[in-house]
Amino acid sequence: MVDLYRELQTAMRTGKVIIGFEETMKIIRMGKAKLVIMAANAPDEIREEVERYCKLADIPLYVFQGTSLDLGAICRKPFMVSVLSILDPGESKVLDLAKGE
Repeated sequence: MVDLYRELQTAMRTGKVIIGFEETMKIIRMGKAKLVIMAANAPDEIREEVERYCKLADIPLYVFQGTSLDLGAICRKPFMVSVLSILDPGESKVLDLAKGE
């Protein structure tokens, strides 16, 4: 079982993580994301667009079973994070989340 909290923080420290819908969509369209993580309570229009583009680009999507506030807290941000993308996992095993789903 991958510990999302620990692995995401490791990825943010040692790799490259893009936070936010607009930036994540750019990365998905370029096909550069290795994994996209989305909060379970992401607004429908965001969820539908992220799901559609991830499927088209064959990028794994992990739905975090918490709120965007929880995801923001894991990222140590003082705001809600509904979606983020992993460009480089660094020393983390965060990409294993995609295999577990």
